[in-house]
Amino acid sequence: MTDWQIEQLIFDWNLEGEVPAYPTGVMITDETLRDGLQSPSIIHPPIQDKVYLLYLMNDLGIDSADIGLPGAGERFKYDVTVLAREIASHRLNIRPNCAARTLEADIIPIVEASQAAGIAIEAAVFIGSSPIRQYAEGWTVEWLQELTERAVTFAVNHGLPVMFVTEDTTRAHPDTLRRLYQTAIRCGAQRICVADTVGHATPEGTRALIRFIKEVVAETGADVGIDWHGHRDRGLSIPNTLAAIAAGATRVHACALGIGERSGNTPMEVLLVNLNLLGISNRDLSRLPEYCRVVAQTCGAPLPFNYPIVGADAFRTATGVHAAAVVKALERGNTWLADRVYCSVPASMVGRTQGIEIGPMSGEHNVRYWLKSRNIETHPIYVEKILAAAKRSNQVLPEDEIMRMVVTMRRRLANEALSDQPEASNVKREPSNNV
Repeated sequence: MTDWQIEQLIFDWNLEGEVPAYPTGVMITDETLRDGLQSPSIIHPPIQDKVYLLYLMNDLGIDSADIGLPGAGERFKYDVTVLAREIASHRLNIRPNCAARTLEADIIPIVEASQAAGIAIEAAVFIGSSPIRQYAEGWTVEWLQELTERAVTFAVNHGLPVMFVTEDTTRAHPDTLRRLYQTAIRCGAQRICVADTVGHATPEGTRALIRFIKEVVAETGADVGIDWHGHRDRGLSIPNTLAAIAAGATRVHACALGIGERSGNTPMEVLLVNLNLLGISNRDLSRLPEYCRVVAQTCGAPLPFNYPIVGADAFRTATGVHAAAVVKALERGNTWLADRVYCSVPASMVGRTQGIEIGPMSGEHNVRYWLKSRNIETHPIYVEKILAAAKRSNQVLPEDEIMRMVVTMRRRLANEALSDQPEASNVKREPSNNV
């Protein structure tokens, strides 16, 4: 369809009022293999599954991945080294980073993994920054600044690119953030990360904070990237991430299915779809369902049926009025229309299709489409009986139940057709006179 036709069919209120000027080309970091695995309910997948996920991330156009916390032990250091080697040997486009506390003991394993793999691994060096954390730990700002200086300098001197991360940034005092960030930048940090560690921020707060951080960076005169790391404790991770992008963040973080500490991180699949829909990026998302399915299976993360984008019901309906609109669009040969008349997210964007089921709230369109899509004749008796069964049911009819009904009705109709045929004649034949 032409742009003019689309504009006539969809009046987009999202373009009315104060519309953020989203920059294009924002980068994405995948935190699934580190922050995502910090959930107490998650299973740590074996290394072969981590490698497979890395390739899926690469195919989705994700720019970088946190491949672990090697300071947590030899097992994690081993996995980080394997993943880094995989990136290097197969020349994947994805860039690796690793988390580390502001301690040399955490940074040394990153240095060793980087050297073993023959590839630069960005050190995401983090430290708590909020007054509440300082009070609980008995920290002073002076001590935090000293740790920052030592850790960043150590990492840079050992050849690592550094992203300096302040935990709980969204509850930290401006003066503390200025001191810590500018210290890290002075010591050679190439990126700084604003972390909504406990999911405290609102979109308005996010915008204000990122604008402040841009001023802090500008004061140094250095060319330093700004990351946003969000959590979804208040259910605001997606709007916060979009607000961060609009305010000037150049890289944002997310996890598959939003797994992670407490309520989890920004969900990667929802973020990627929204970035495409807003024109911020144009990534090929056809493997997004597979990416989510692998994480769900290998990490033991249940996937709710109504989960956006990749849930079983995300593009499925059993309601008559909805199905009728989709079917009518398909009958016109307009797949674009069918994919959008009852969906804001086109199923085709993520390699899926619209599904129509038969249930208590269905109509004839549901039944006819269901039968036709499976190359089954749409006999009026089939439609009548299946719809009647659906109306008596308290849920969507399973496929095997509908198929049993079809087989039964076919058999009955065939028997009725045979019984309606005239009986063979019993007229006595005359004997032949032929010799």
